[in-house]
Amino acid sequence: MHETGKPRERAYLVAADLKRPDGGERGVSNGRWRTEASLEELALLAKTAGAKVVGTTLQRLPAFNPKTYIGQGKLAEIVASQPDVGYTTVIFDDELSPSQQRNLEKALDAKVLDRTALILDIFAQHARTREGGLQVELAQLEYILPRLRGQWSHLERMGAGIGTRGPGETQLETDRRLIRNRISHLKKQIEKVRQQRDLHRRQRARQGIPVVSLVGYTNAGKSTLMRALSGADVLVQDQLFATLDPVTRRIRLPSNGTALLTDTVGFIQKLPTQLVAAFRATLEELEEATLLLHVVDITHADAEQQASTVDATVRDLGLGDRPRLLALNKVDVLAEEGFDPGNLELPEWARDGIVVSAEKRWGLEELRAAIEAALEAAAERKRLGAAQTKKRKATEDREVA
Repeated sequence: MHETGKPRERAYLVAADLKRPDGGERGVSNGRWRTEASLEELALLAKTAGAKVVGTTLQRLPAFNPKTYIGQGKLAEIVASQPDVGYTTVIFDDELSPSQQRNLEKALDAKVLDRTALILDIFAQHARTREGGLQVELAQLEYILPRLRGQWSHLERMGAGIGTRGPGETQLETDRRLIRNRISHLKKQIEKVRQQRDLHRRQRARQGIPVVSLVGYTNAGKSTLMRALSGADVLVQDQLFATLDPVTRRIRLPSNGTALLTDTVGFIQKLPTQLVAAFRATLEELEEATLLLHVVDITHADAEQQASTVDATVRDLGLGDRPRLLALNKVDVLAEEGFDPGNLELPEWARDGIVVSAEKRWGLEELRAAIEAALEAAAERKRLGAAQTKKRKATEDREVA
């Protein structure tokens, strides 16, 4: 018998633990994230992409090596482990510069990826609609463009002189021009998508139905919660970035009122800037939200760090002042371990959260009531703001008169 399927890539994972400039405790990167936790998440990303993780390593450094990300000794150690480990791909936990990637590929004699390329690959696998495909392709091309140099080095080594000048450079410039043209085309297509979404949002606004947008770390259970609240037949999978395309469904509130519930792409630490830019049309759904429902996997060891990452991303999108409600999901996992969800002792940062289980449908009525109360409070603030604006304008008009 012979295997006919494509063999799984064997991935070796590498992270660097930088010395903190304030002299604080090591093991913390990107805010309050532990480097070990970031490496564990990188392993989940690699498995989601279809790779088999065959080894990991972490090096403590004062700063990234500008040439190879890690030190020469650690690099030699990884090279020496190849015969025993048998890796085919080496994945780094931070974004590599084009020169770092070239140097590492030459030293390791293997495919070299960084966290950004890995996330882009997962997005490409999970993009199921035309809109998602456009956004992922744009992000991938913008990532690839500065990394084209070296792809045609076998032609550049032909020498100099008459008849040999720059055939590789010619091909490189041709590829760059093709990619730039494709990027321009994709941006135009995405702009059409953005205009269509804007039209739908204006239609919803005219109907006066409040919009609740789900936000949260990837795999926090947003899609499962949406299905539980709305009965929507949305994709639910226990993996990172299972949902890329926004889905909007109507939900019923306790007083028989209605609201629109929107599910969008999950966030992650070190989210590639290319993705934020490419998914701007999708993330604009959050701008029209009356309320942000922040879903947190309360059972995760790094739940606080995940919640902080989502808060930071929301602020970066200019939505830091938007009303928010915290839903602490997956409490059924704690219950199975002998905890009583009703008497669950919550950490300080989560004291205002609503404890729910989207899977078991626990706490959904309390969550509906909290959503309704938050929407009523937001509507009251909007009325007061409109009244104050009207009063201020009337005063200004009298002064002018």
